[in-house]
Amino acid sequence: MGKALDGVRILDFTHVQSGPTCTQLLAWFGADVIKVERAGAGDVTREQLRDVPDADSLYFTMLNHNKRSITLDTKSAAGKEVLERLIKRCDVLVENFAPGALDRMGFTWQRIQSLNPKMIVASVKGFGPGPYEECKVYENVAQCAGGAASTTGFDDGPPLVTGAQIGDSGTGLHLALGIVAALYQRNTTGRGQRVLAAMQDGVLNLCRVKLRDQQRLERTGVMKEYPQYPDGKFGEAVPRAANASGGGQPGSILKCKGWETDPNAYLYFICQAPVWKEICKVIGKEHWVSDPDYSTPNARLPRLKQVFEAIEQWTMTKTKLEAMAILNEHDIPCGPILSMKELAYEPSLRATGTIVEVDHPKRGKYLTVGNPIKLSDSVTEVKRSPLLGEHTEEVLGELGYGAQDIAALRSGKVI
Repeated sequence: MGKALDGVRILDFTHVQSGPTCTQLLAWFGADVIKVERAGAGDVTREQLRDVPDADSLYFTMLNHNKRSITLDTKSAAGKEVLERLIKRCDVLVENFAPGALDRMGFTWQRIQSLNPKMIVASVKGFGPGPYEECKVYENVAQCAGGAASTTGFDDGPPLVTGAQIGDSGTGLHLALGIVAALYQRNTTGRGQRVLAAMQDGVLNLCRVKLRDQQRLERTGVMKEYPQYPDGKFGEAVPRAANASGGGQPGSILKCKGWETDPNAYLYFICQAPVWKEICKVIGKEHWVSDPDYSTPNARLPRLKQVFEAIEQWTMTKTKLEAMAILNEHDIPCGPILSMKELAYEPSLRATGTIVEVDHPKRGKYLTVGNPIKLSDSVTEVKRSPLLGEHTEEVLGELGYGAQDIAALRSGKVI
């Protein structure tokens, strides 16, 4: 059976994380992704955070599966000629260079369009058009500039960034969707177009509920589901909400049995209104069902601290998995705090291909995330990341270069 993106060729000028996340996802769906790298060096992440001497780092391998790698000096005349052939042959060019880098290479949008009117040029940038457009952006900068850090953490502490790579990988996912949409539109128009995903925009999109809350706060001056209510004060901006759920159903992280020695012996518990009677039954507070101070969601809001303290007294008598099993029997929504070690060895994630073991010729076997999006007619096979320049001669052959041509390019250090 074919793949969803069979026949689509991607010219991958991305590096580090945001762009490679995008192109890896497209490769998982079957696109032919040709990663262009500098000869002798390659993507900087090949050597960053290296744990095996002289082998590509996990940082690189986990972001570049299913791709082909070629090396090319794009500053030389011969290298530019190779690049022109690639542009004419490919459907999409993806880049996350600094602003203006492609133009300085001599490949403006107009130039690319003259070579291939159907070419889609997709870019990751830190900021969209505006005062910060030229600024360099990394993961945590994006989280801070996109609103995530200001709303993460506890009210009596500093802003916090999250371990989830919502700036880099999150923006890469946004860009992949934009590329697929542009490819689909091209079926109708026959024309390529530019696709832009700014990291600030991507983070803000993932923080949309906080923008919702900002407007609610400006209108009412208070948000009753936040831990600042009823005793704390609200300012002009959405505050940090600790572990409140951010939705219509109050939630919190509670200690479980063993929390004194296990930093992950916790459970996220949601006080969903339809199962309030079941919650009271499980924790031995049946009288709360009829108590006017606790019987309705609005009555419970100013008493959420007391409610979760009572629930925690129960969860502390159970391990997180025991508590989850009992609560699920009563349809009470909850979730254990799972460590990276627990996730790495979870059999169900291995079975679905969400966690995959891959064999690499230089570093041996390693674990990686697989495709998080499952298509019934396009099953993903996770293939190892390419060695630097592993497919240079293969790709050049497809472009019409003969053995003597390739030898000349190699002797001239173009490849």
